[in-house]
Amino acid sequence: MKRNFAEWIATVFFIGKLPFAPGTWASLIATLAWYFLFNDINIYILPLITFSLFILGIISSNIIIDDSKEHDPSRIVIDEWVGQWLAFTMLPVTIKTGLIGFIAFRFFDILKPGPIKKIEKLPKGLGVMADDLLAGIFAYFTIIVYYWLFL
Repeated sequence: MKRNFAEWIATVFFIGKLPFAPGTWASLIATLAWYFLFNDINIYILPLITFSLFILGIISSNIIIDDSKEHDPSRIVIDEWVGQWLAFTMLPVTIKTGLIGFIAFRFFDILKPGPIKKIEKLPKGLGVMADDLLAGIFAYFTIIVYYWLFL
């Protein structure tokens, strides 16, 4: 039962089991969920939910990693979900913000520049989650800079 629940959480309702680019699909669906769910909700709710999902992600990732003996199984996509939502924390819910945030997050998550690559080496679920958390922070500041420069 514990493993099944961990699989359900880590794969975000089995999005991670999609055969092609599960991380990108998870980021895209997270972006759509953010857009449709958080339009009229208090801006402090998203960070609280994201932090809770980060903790659940570490726990569920640890279970999956222990079970599979893989360092970072591709089916774990809760990290993409958390990183993507972190990129949108306390920002306006608009199509422009969503598009910039999605592209910026995928850029930093895939290329893993500098500290993102280093933090990925943390043990087990913490490493799985932390690199996407940092990619989300980089994407957040990308959105902020965009708004600062162009609005």
